Amino acid sequence: MKAKKQEQEAEGKERPLRDKILRVSEFPRDVVMGMPVLNVLGQSELRLENYRGILEYTEEMVRILIKGGQIKVTGRALQVVYYTNDEMKISGYIKSIEYHH
Repeated sequence: MKAKKQEQEAEGKERPLRDKILRVSEFPRDVVMGMPVLNVLGQSELRLENYRGILEYTEEMVRILIKGGQIKVTGRALQVVYYTNDEMKISGYIKSIEYHH
């Protein structure tokens, strides 16, 4: 429990620094914060940037590791069309996109 509190305190100290860097720099917010960027085209395509890995992949569900949690995509005939270190594309019938922390 003590280690988690120390970790939260350290993370809290990093946030003001990141916020200052974000304000001063011309870097996009997603790059500085490491936040995922989702581009959704209707219910048939999802492009995701800033992910950390694929945790589970079936035709009905794709679970993706992101900073601070996971994204769960459910649907039918889901397919990871491509993935690189920076971006992935999922196609098929997308029923839902959920965030889990």
